[in-house]
Amino acid sequence: MSKRPKNLDLNQLAKRIVDEAIGEEPVTPVPKEKNKAAVELGRLGGRKGGKARAENLTSEQRSEIAKKAINKRWESKQDADEQMTPVLPPHAKKKRIKI
Repeated sequence: MSKRPKNLDLNQLAKRIVDEAIGEEPVTPVPKEKNKAAVELGRLGGRKGGKARAENLTSEQRSEIAKKAINKRWESKQDADEQMTPVLPPHAKKKRIKI
């Protein structure tokens, strides 16, 4: 079975399946070639991006970014804990156990 593109709508996919079943060669679009200069520039920026950003940040800015990251991590963990704890209805009373 040939690989079919996943971005076809149902009509295009149905036509392609019929064409394959009757032995016709399906028309495949030619992929666009990327501009090599643009690819190199993007790659170059990605390779030096984090290091260059770290060099330009002050220690206060780095500290602020780290604080925001930690708060987000704890926020997501607290949300998960709240979802796991059972919520009792207001009329339910806790039973006291006598020892």
